[in-house]
Amino acid sequence: MMGLSTIVSASLLALRLFSLPISASPSPAVQQGSSSEVSATYSNWWMTSIPRQGKPAFGGSNFKVFRNVKDYGARGDGSTDDTVAINNAITDGQRCGKGCDSSTTTPAIVYFPPGTYVVSKPIIQYYYTQLVGDAVTVPTLKAAANFVGIAVIDSDPYDNTGHNWYINQNNFFRQVRNFKIDLTGLPKSTGTGIHWQVAQATSLQNIEFNMIQDRSSDNKQQGIFMDNGSGGFMSDLTFNGGKIGAFLGNQQFTTRNLKFNNCNTAIYMNWNWVWTFHGLSINNCGLGIDMANGGNVQTVGSVILTDSTFSNTPVGIKTLYNPNQSGTNGTLIIDNVDMTKNVPVAVQDGASKNTILAGNALVSSWSQGRAYRGTSGAATQGPRKAVPKPAPLTDGSGRVFTRSKPQYTDVPASQFVSVKSKGAKGDGKTDDTAAIQAVFNSIGPNQIVYFDHGAYVVTDTVKIPKNVKVVGEIWPLIMAGGNKNFKDMAHPKPVFQVGQPGDVGSVEMQDLLFETQGPQPGAILMEFNVAGQSKGSTALWDVHFRVGGSAGTQLQSDKCSKTPSARTSPNPQCIGAFLLMHVTKSASAYFENTWFWVADHELDLADHNQINIYNGRGVLIESTKGLWLWGTASEHNQLYNYQLTNAKNVYMALIQTETAYMQGNPDARVPFTTNSAFSDPDFSKCTSAKCARTWGLRVQNSSNVLAYGGGLYSFFDNYAQQCVSANNCQEQMISIDQSQVALFGISTKSSIHMVTLNGQTTAKDADNRNNFCAAIASFESL
Repeated sequence: MMGLSTIVSASLLALRLFSLPISASPSPAVQQGSSSEVSATYSNWWMTSIPRQGKPAFGGSNFKVFRNVKDYGARGDGSTDDTVAINNAITDGQRCGKGCDSSTTTPAIVYFPPGTYVVSKPIIQYYYTQLVGDAVTVPTLKAAANFVGIAVIDSDPYDNTGHNWYINQNNFFRQVRNFKIDLTGLPKSTGTGIHWQVAQATSLQNIEFNMIQDRSSDNKQQGIFMDNGSGGFMSDLTFNGGKIGAFLGNQQFTTRNLKFNNCNTAIYMNWNWVWTFHGLSINNCGLGIDMANGGNVQTVGSVILTDSTFSNTPVGIKTLYNPNQSGTNGTLIIDNVDMTKNVPVAVQDGASKNTILAGNALVSSWSQGRAYRGTSGAATQGPRKAVPKPAPLTDGSGRVFTRSKPQYTDVPASQFVSVKSKGAKGDGKTDDTAAIQAVFNSIGPNQIVYFDHGAYVVTDTVKIPKNVKVVGEIWPLIMAGGNKNFKDMAHPKPVFQVGQPGDVGSVEMQDLLFETQGPQPGAILMEFNVAGQSKGSTALWDVHFRVGGSAGTQLQSDKCSKTPSARTSPNPQCIGAFLLMHVTKSASAYFENTWFWVADHELDLADHNQINIYNGRGVLIESTKGLWLWGTASEHNQLYNYQLTNAKNVYMALIQTETAYMQGNPDARVPFTTNSAFSDPDFSKCTSAKCARTWGLRVQNSSNVLAYGGGLYSFFDNYAQQCVSANNCQEQMISIDQSQVALFGISTKSSIHMVTLNGQTTAKDADNRNNFCAAIASFESL
């Protein structure tokens, strides 16, 4: 979550350290490696040999974007202590470490060739860093027996006064992928794999955590320690052994395809507002999910568990929820979870140890919390009728379809076509439209378009053909610019037009970032038209949209700082885009870990001040052929963050939104006027001062819409926060009109009415109070 006040920070601080010790205890023994532990150091993965031409357009001309840890002295031989060499690879070039809140101008990919890298202190991941192990032969990070520190990888170090280097809810832009993390050389009384205290645009992928497999109380090892933050997404993780596989606490998060084997407790849910798990596999653990923290003051808001399997585990889930309690804390949704194989207790009361739901069965659909059908809501705890999942959204087994980000391990570097090699400058000044279009016009069927890191100014629509793959080098910037084509908000144009209406084929894009350069009120940053020839064949992974607040955007705090003390009309120089993403009626698409962010604060200038950026709309969905949104967020747009119009077959898990902070001075009706061609809200029926605010989610004339997890928040009224404790920053958050919708695990903050159905108020904040937000287990529109 972006720049929140002390109201939110204090609540997180109170929850943050229900945790295991921060420091690991040293052991007198020195780690000894053996040659059998060490894999071959050579790899033919494309990332090792592709020419490196990427430069930060708004940073130092000699800055090195790509770093190989071997070039900094790391041996990876299973015996040498590589800690200093690895951290030198990360820090080289005056990067954003301790004392730096954020920076977008010093990005780094730190690559680990195959091998076993012994470390005796944490690998500290600086801001805007991707730690990438070899995808063909995955390297191992091995904690030495004398290891001291919070974790093998630390994303947000604590100093000796207990303060973090980075503000946890602003700790953006990070990846860790393709590693084995080995804690088995440590005494079992200590050891953590990753301290993952992060926010949006972050991911963990393809990581295996190996810990001591010992069920005794002396075993304190854990794979992930997450104390707080505002994420986020992770997928394809395996946890073997340990006291706790994953110790989790965050405002909201989406996790997919996590496997736990022989853990004492697979998942300890310390706290959250809402968390979605999909595709869990928990085998031979003492306890599956412990969400019973806090006693009478439950710290867990909501947990959504879908399409998962538990086996050989005595208790699936431990909870403290009671349908007679005063709040909705401990809300739980179980959907299509197989506990048939030796799981005698599916859900257990954590206080009495009584069985709430018997196991050894397939749990089709079960929930606890406040459930709504139409305008009627009540506290529930028990089975419920399963909501059918449309065939366009499911795989062959009936589970919701998923697809992990491809890493193209079978594609040689020679098949990657660099846009810089083909004439694009990426310098943040040159018009690269023609050069980029020429690359897409000539790309071959077996080639991949490669955007070297840089800032590519685009002044007219770039037409992306179907059947294309695009890879970016640590989020190169595609910047809508110029003084002509994207200026007219009455006649908006796409910047990247992905396919033409009616196209069927494949499109794969990953690790790109879209912005505007200066005000571009007629820009649609991406228009997506292609329908997949198969499920998931048209997809975005780790593709983000960031408007304002960073170097080169010309929408920064030097001209766009907040003005809450003065009556404010939108500054024309601080307008962003018309629309961030338009998924048209002809398209189907799979989006995973995609952040649509209108900056609420400055990332690069020294003041890091809050800013007023006026962006028209977030994500507009008109697709009917199948759309998956895994771990997406859309924030601070004027009219709406997500809107579904005439859509069908849409799956969302989990979505996160925030209302534009300055609203109230002015409200959502300016500077963008209603455009009927885009089915905009007009707020014509508003009668209160807090009505014309950003819609978190708006659904019109749509069907087969499923949302498994949502955090939709309003934290300010013209930057004042009295409304946060009063829970009345805005009047309405979710609108459903003439639509068939099923929502599960929905949390809202400071919206008087959580859901409005066909213009009538249904779920209210006051009826559904939770630990910090208001929460409902389910809402079906009938």
